[in-house]
Amino acid sequence: MLAVAIYLATNSYPAYGAGLYLRIADAVAADGYAPPARILGYTADGVPFAYPPLQFYVLAALLDLGANPITLARLLPSVGVLAALVPVYLFGRDYAGSRPAGAAAGVAVALNPQLLQWHVSAGGLVRAFAFCYAMAAIYAGYHVFVNGSRRAVAVGALAFGATVLTHPTYSLFVVVTYLLLWGVRDRSLAGLTRGAVVGVGGALVASPWLIWLTSTHGFDVLTGAAGTHGGIGGGAATIGLSATVLPLFGAAYLLVARREYFLAAWAVAAELLFAQPRFAFTVGSVVAGVAAVDVARRVPSLEGRLSLPGDGTVERRAVAAAACLLLASVAGGGYLAYEMTLPSDPSTPAFLDDEDVGAMAWAEAETRPDATFVVLGDAAEWFPTMANRTILIGPWGWSGAARTPTRRS
Repeated sequence: MLAVAIYLATNSYPAYGAGLYLRIADAVAADGYAPPARILGYTADGVPFAYPPLQFYVLAALLDLGANPITLARLLPSVGVLAALVPVYLFGRDYAGSRPAGAAAGVAVALNPQLLQWHVSAGGLVRAFAFCYAMAAIYAGYHVFVNGSRRAVAVGALAFGATVLTHPTYSLFVVVTYLLLWGVRDRSLAGLTRGAVVGVGGALVASPWLIWLTSTHGFDVLTGAAGTHGGIGGGAATIGLSATVLPLFGAAYLLVARREYFLAAWAVAAELLFAQPRFAFTVGSVVAGVAAVDVARRVPSLEGRLSLPGDGTVERRAVAAAACLLLASVAGGGYLAYEMTLPSDPSTPAFLDDEDVGAMAWAEAETRPDATFVVLGDAAEWFPTMANRTILIGPWGWSGAARTPTRRS
């Protein structure tokens, strides 16, 4: 709640862009909730609607109910951010067998600037919910392989299907995590079968969209998507160049202290396979929670109980955990407040201001519906949605990437 409150207090407009997402939702609603083949407005030819559709249908329904698009882009991602903390907490708690470990993982996720940058901002209309669905699938997956729970198989299939229908990179994160959970924590044929049921079930949930997508746009759009967002293995190129290596140190400690192979493998996989730091930091949050509890259990001075006024007592470790979580929340919240109020605001810069909104309203009111524009700056991403006019230049819909090196040479 603290991080969300700081973001909303310091951002009168949503951070980054979500104009294309809202334009897609508009097109879905306008077509009677049938998937449109192309999304107009972004370049003269428009953009193929090859995006996982779940959140766009949610947005379309909210827009149909009268929600303001800018308000949606500012507020709705926060719902996904807060909802995602539930499976993060549950996974950390059950994995370590400790509520403080789950709480520490949740606090680390909630206050990490990299995670907030891409989840609480406007793009969180999709990414925050993809993260929530992915963590729900991973939490279910833990019980699929550790306990053999049939209920976990069903929940995992639904959550994985929702992830596939929301964002491809988060879907890959789930697949990698399931493979590691099976390979490290299970390795049985029965476990492999349960994991396969989750995968097939998720594919069945997403199958109507996958069938429509391939029949409308072909298989090339799927293979092309595999090379976006850094591709598979994109993190290897930047290893050691950022703070994403920190989870590796925590995982190394747990490997030595507890022979904790899964978290070590998970941290390495997140570091090497994903170019986006948010995946390494997600793993690092769980690693931090488990490592903190392990260290606390090894400190003799934290053994025993403290007397409370009256006849009550409380464990020393519980008091220490509460104090550490409170200190981390205050320190993390203070840092976020400082960063988000900087003139440059590296984490959550707004692409819109009052002047941009006024200019787009003028363009909608004073120009022909078929007018086209060349818009410079970050506000261009919002222009087709806010002005209901086409922009001619932008990265959206660009299909000539293969020819770019030739032109540069």
